[in-house]
Amino acid sequence: MDSLEARSRNVQERTFCKWLNTKLEASGYPPMTSLVKDLSDGVRLIQLMVSDTSLGRYNKNPRMRVQKAENVNKALEFINSRGVKLTNIGPEDKDIIDGNLKLTLGMIWTLILRFTIADISEEGLSAKEGLLLWCQRKTAPYKEVNVQDFSYSWTDGLALCALIHCHRPDLLDYDKLDKSDRHMNTKLAFTVAAEHLNIPQLLEVEDLCDSQRPDERSVMTYVASYFHAFSTMDQAETVSRRVEKFAELMQSVWLSRNDYERRVRLLLAALSEIQDNWSQSAFAGTYQDAKDQSAEFANYKQTTKRNWVMEKQDIATLFGNVQTKLRTYGLREYVPPPGLSLSDLDDVWRKLLDSEAKRSRAINAQIQHIKELLRKRFADLANNFAQQLHQISLELAAIEGPLEGQQVKVQGIQTKIPALSKKLEEAVVAEEECTAANVEENDYTIFSCQDLEFELELFVQSIGKKIAFIDNQIVSRNMTNLTPAQLEQFESTFRYFDKDETNTLNLSEMAAALASLGLVYSDNDMNFIYDQLTEDYGAVTYEAFINLLVEITEDQTSPDQLRESFHGIAGDKPYVTELDLRLAQLPSGSIDYLREAMPSRRNEVGELEYDYERWLDEVFA
Repeated sequence: MDSLEARSRNVQERTFCKWLNTKLEASGYPPMTSLVKDLSDGVRLIQLMVSDTSLGRYNKNPRMRVQKAENVNKALEFINSRGVKLTNIGPEDKDIIDGNLKLTLGMIWTLILRFTIADISEEGLSAKEGLLLWCQRKTAPYKEVNVQDFSYSWTDGLALCALIHCHRPDLLDYDKLDKSDRHMNTKLAFTVAAEHLNIPQLLEVEDLCDSQRPDERSVMTYVASYFHAFSTMDQAETVSRRVEKFAELMQSVWLSRNDYERRVRLLLAALSEIQDNWSQSAFAGTYQDAKDQSAEFANYKQTTKRNWVMEKQDIATLFGNVQTKLRTYGLREYVPPPGLSLSDLDDVWRKLLDSEAKRSRAINAQIQHIKELLRKRFADLANNFAQQLHQISLELAAIEGPLEGQQVKVQGIQTKIPALSKKLEEAVVAEEECTAANVEENDYTIFSCQDLEFELELFVQSIGKKIAFIDNQIVSRNMTNLTPAQLEQFESTFRYFDKDETNTLNLSEMAAALASLGLVYSDNDMNFIYDQLTEDYGAVTYEAFINLLVEITEDQTSPDQLRESFHGIAGDKPYVTELDLRLAQLPSGSIDYLREAMPSRRNEVGELEYDYERWLDEVFA
């Protein structure tokens, strides 16, 4: 045996021994000190095998050769049963017992290939070729690194440092490395990998830096540890990010639902209180008292009532937004608690309108000298306008179905606004005639032109909000990598810089909007982006602006992916614990929400187990 081969076997012996020790220590067994000696009685081989199964009874303290042979054969038979073919070693082979180093190393290398390297896959390549391609792809951006093999390419330590920096740039500063100090770079990589990545140091610095030809099998064994460490890290990050996004979505829906129920309760209580006050009110019988109560009622309509009209409209919009968001993500539709539905609110609102009418009639009855014809003419115009406005408001509130269909329906409703505005102008003329004739109250209507103008303006705003929301949801559906918070941020940014409210941005407005989001480009790049969007969309519309931002962050979150992500966090258990969620590095807010939302039970030791399978079945339609 020449010196190079002998050195290679010595390196293999040390490396393989350390590799075996990691497996033994993981199962609670003490480490080996001599590869040949400690494997010769078969006990260590059996301990390696029983980490995931049982081999039955064996000789734990063999003294005679026949006992050692029984142990070795039991271990070899188990290895063969797992589909691992051991070259030159059979069930009756005595080389392991006699300490044949070459055959022992060959056996261990076969085990390493089977249980550590064989499952590596990269772009259709597997095992050694896949591991080499993975190393080449990860180190490609580092000009000093050129991985061509598992021997000479690793002698300066830079390839190892590049693998660490590529995945965890916080652990070392690759640019500040002294590229000529191979010993220091290799030692740094070994230390960082062992202390921060839980990668055991299977090699010594001199095994790489001072060898004419580093041992390929030893290097592959060590580098494979990097692959598994970083692959696990990438998978954990992916499933955590997916669960985090879903938790954010569900939390936003939860907050919106709570906000809806709170606001409905407050509005219902306010409506009930004012109707009680009206029912207990009495007239003093004087003209001044009637005028005072009339002024108070008018003030109510211009302040409190208008706030309620806006609140009622906002509540209906909020409810519709919640339902649309749930349908967009395929989640179960929200059903409000009894008494808090929109129909319940409409019933109470109709009672309020009845109470208002009664109040108005009671006040108006105290006022003399009313000219009936002017009153009726204005009332007919105002009531007709209000009815038409109410009717198309109901049409707007009742819109549902596919988003594109909703978009067409809203645009159809929008075309009715000019005709309504013309009718309102006629009502304004009639009201001016009443004012000129000192007609201040009207038993035939509860509306004033200010009320109608206000509600028309509010309705026009509602249409604009509905169109913007539908556009938002279309973008949200198509661009699923955006969280609700991101989409709201992008939308508010677009609306803020759309100063002239044309639903388009000019070049300077687009540049300012992008800069506010931290996206700064040169003048040439900004002109190119603007020209490209104008060519594709005709102008920098809301859709074009959102699509531009979304190009950076597209991902897909499906029920199956979420279920797979929870499986990953739970370690394939049918439940997760709080510790599982924290080890997945979810934000504390997301963890708190998931603990409240998911069904739970206590196990035998008192720990809460959260049934994510049942929860996902409940939230997805």
